[in-house]
Amino acid sequence: MLRKIILSILGFVLIVAAILFSKNLIANKNKQKSVPSKVVKLVFVDTVKNSTIPIVISASGNTVAKRRVELFSEVQGVFKASNKLFKPGQTYRKGEPLIRIDASEFYASVQSAKSNLYNDIAAIMPDLRLDFPDIYPKWEKYLVSFDLEKSTPKLPKMTSEKENYFITGRGIVSSYYNVKNLEQRLTKYYINAPFNGILTEALVTEGSLVRNGQKLGEFIDTSEYEMEVAISKTYAPFLKVGEKVALKSLNGSDSYEGEVSRVNGSVDLTTQTITAFITVRHPDLKEGMYLTAELDARDEDNAIEIDRNLLSDRNTIFIIRDSLLDAIPVSPVYFSDEKVVLKGVKDGTVILKKPVPGAYSGMVVKPYKNTKAE
Repeated sequence: MLRKIILSILGFVLIVAAILFSKNLIANKNKQKSVPSKVVKLVFVDTVKNSTIPIVISASGNTVAKRRVELFSEVQGVFKASNKLFKPGQTYRKGEPLIRIDASEFYASVQSAKSNLYNDIAAIMPDLRLDFPDIYPKWEKYLVSFDLEKSTPKLPKMTSEKENYFITGRGIVSSYYNVKNLEQRLTKYYINAPFNGILTEALVTEGSLVRNGQKLGEFIDTSEYEMEVAISKTYAPFLKVGEKVALKSLNGSDSYEGEVSRVNGSVDLTTQTITAFITVRHPDLKEGMYLTAELDARDEDNAIEIDRNLLSDRNTIFIIRDSLLDAIPVSPVYFSDEKVVLKGVKDGTVILKKPVPGAYSGMVVKPYKNTKAE
């Protein structure tokens, strides 16, 4: 009897628990689920206004002295000391002695040849007085003006065949040109500065033996430099000699003004570029300095300029339409390192001013007002 009572109580409890559980399930089923709120990103925007955009071509290169001389010896001898040390960095004025090679032995040979010429002319003077009295005065005048310490003067002009045969037959003409040849070679022992400049390389020192054909150093003009840059063949028609070019140093702290001096007439087959040469003058410039050049190529009408990272690989940019992002196709005209010039975007179109990470078409955005993009 007790057992039946206990079983009845347990059965009643289970029934009540089942009823309560079922009511809870029904209540949870009918409860409205919470909808997650959409994330709206704040973005920097800009309103398109087409205008004329100047196309500026950027290029870079190193400065090279426009005038440079490689110093070679054409004679042999001992390098003599001068007022200035023959060392890199030494400056010289135009006409100032750069190199002096001991020419005492060769100088003696030159003087000996000049003396022989003088003696040869003096030996024919009695014959000229007797046989050619009309030409005697000019040869006498030449002999009087002959100075062994100075350059040999030019022989008097021969006015007749008889005079020519007589002078040539006595070996005067051959002796004269032999002397002039030796005098010309004597000048090779002295090298003067061809222009104001600086010595950038010195391969010999005072007292060293200089040999024929040996390189002695390098001398450059520091007043004018030239920079070689490679420009795409697309802009070949816009490269003109005399055009002004803005130049900047590598860190952008120093600015210079250059001028296109030459443009190569052929296109490099490998790179499809044209070489242009820019002349620049400034006292602070040094040879080998790395400069960037900006050349004004042309003006592009009805275009805009934006950051390159706003343009996708498919040549599309994001615009904002009804608080949603949308991608539209554009036509790139020119790419620089940081900017791109575009055409095909209507005036008044609202575009992104800064890239948005993970941006996609249909993304909900909100313009960031009253704040300027840095």
